[in-house]
Amino acid sequence: MGRHEEVASALTRVRARLEAACRDAEREPAEVDLLPVTKFFPASDVRILYDLGCRAFGESREPEAGTKVADFSADPDVTEPVHWHMIGRLQRNKVKSVVRWADTVHSLDSSRLTDALSGAVSAALDAGERSRPVEALIQVSLDGDPTRGGVSVTDLDALADEVASARGLELGGLMAVPPLGADPDAAFAQLREVHADLTRVHPGARTLSAGMTGDLEAAVRHGSTCVRVGTALLGSRPIVSK
Repeated sequence: MGRHEEVASALTRVRARLEAACRDAEREPAEVDLLPVTKFFPASDVRILYDLGCRAFGESREPEAGTKVADFSADPDVTEPVHWHMIGRLQRNKVKSVVRWADTVHSLDSSRLTDALSGAVSAALDAGERSRPVEALIQVSLDGDPTRGGVSVTDLDALADEVASARGLELGGLMAVPPLGADPDAAFAQLREVHADLTRVHPGARTLSAGMTGDLEAAVRHGSTCVRVGTALLGSRPIVSK
């Protein structure tokens, strides 16, 4: 089986899983976006997914992502708009590079990072390197472990207000990863309550990025609007040097 057929078969299975999860949760499949996670994989895999109808992709490593986006965008047969998501932890010293290609950032978790991202996007807008703001999702910590990223629930409201008022950013919603060893249903139930509280103050922040290959069904049960799937689509990530 060639790579195109392999990815096509995997995409069919993942889409079927997602549709079944939506049915079980009594939700419409159109309410939940499938975000293929293409980090560690070549631009040729992104092109296969594009040919199969995908128009959004998740990356997390710079400069790998920037190079891949440039290679993909240079393909003359890519004629429809593609939305690129930065899904990994974002370091402040990488924001200038990331804003060259990212439409959405999933991992905003501090005032300092918000300021850095806002400044980089503003400069890119002023220089004509971007035509629109970055959609910013705040990563919320469900276990209070700072080593895994995410703002604490108690500090979320203040950070959301900062993001909503920052030039060059649009507050899109929340992202979270269940704590290690936690019951996904319990974690996503908590996240749903946190998200509901946020949207009462910021009604436009409707995106809830939650769920991956192993727990997408639980995420859909608890209101996820975007599941980030890599392994089930492209296989185990290749071994790479750091």
